[in-house]
Amino acid sequence: MSNEKRSHAAAVSRRAVLGGIAGVGAAGVVGLGGPAWASPRPRPLRVLIATNEPWGTYHVKPLLAETARRGWRLTQLVPDLSQIAAGDPVPVATPADAPPADLLVVTGAGDWPLECAARFRRLPAVASSLAYLGPAEAPGARRLRGRLRAITSSSPAEGRAFAGYLGTRRPVRVVGSPQTDALPVRRPEPGLVLVVTSVTHPDGTGGAAPGTELLLAAAERLKASGKSILVGLHPREDRGLWAQYEISAVPTLEASARAEAAVGIPGTVFPLITAVGTPVVGCVDPALTVPDYLLSVCSSTIEDAADAVPAIEAARLPDAATLADAVGPIGGSTGRLLDVWAHAAHVRAH
Repeated sequence: MSNEKRSHAAAVSRRAVLGGIAGVGAAGVVGLGGPAWASPRPRPLRVLIATNEPWGTYHVKPLLAETARRGWRLTQLVPDLSQIAAGDPVPVATPADAPPADLLVVTGAGDWPLECAARFRRLPAVASSLAYLGPAEAPGARRLRGRLRAITSSSPAEGRAFAGYLGTRRPVRVVGSPQTDALPVRRPEPGLVLVVTSVTHPDGTGGAAPGTELLLAAAERLKASGKSILVGLHPREDRGLWAQYEISAVPTLEASARAEAAVGIPGTVFPLITAVGTPVVGCVDPALTVPDYLLSVCSSTIEDAADAVPAIEAARLPDAATLADAVGPIGGSTGRLLDVWAHAAHVRAH
């Protein structure tokens, strides 16, 4: 069997395992890994969404194709238009200019979602995790809990962390990640390592994660060992820090299909990269705090750049159960997410 056929067969096998196991979660985590619910609402839904990163439209972009197919109107609430790039496809509006809506979706309990929830207090609300949070309870979570008609997450593990972040024991509906609806077929290039960045400098849109110096040093060691380096840049990362390397022209998840292995600061994309079939090594600064499930998918973690080369050489995928718990169901995830929103928009709060 050729390498390409083996890679494709492995990807199919992984997807079958993930789809079959991810619907079985811990208590309080409800799997929706099967067919999407039939939407109960007769007319197209009008949704406002507020994210913890107020101008972070990259979290909403994966939802656009399915919302457009349904004829829905999805608008991201932003404080102002100062950090919205020209040509950004995500529709945005300030609260003062927001169109009429049927539902408010918040992706966390940060300052901006809380402000929007207070502003649109008459709208039913849903909390949907589109990026990792928690598991410590957010200070403002109690201001949201009574409003929420549903809570969703990508995977059982993310659901447990999100429940802790919201300080609730309510069921979390596992819908999968919209980013996995069209996973690339893995075709690893010999010697190619994907370097997965986080954000080095905090800004008005969001915070930063420690570990860039360690990751830069690890990339240098890998290059010196003969590896080719491809950088998967976080949308808010400082491009200049990585200018000496090839920076991927496509999103990090898509780029991961080219790599033999990946190394980076653990974040939301880590489980998704393993779903493609590419093993990951975590660069863990002592100051870094992330949910355990992001570390569970790592082949290993390093705190010293000197360990980067042997860690990459030995990189392996986690077992199927760990993958299923961290990744969630694959295929149809956006549809399942939107079906939960549609259901929440028309039912009475319980």
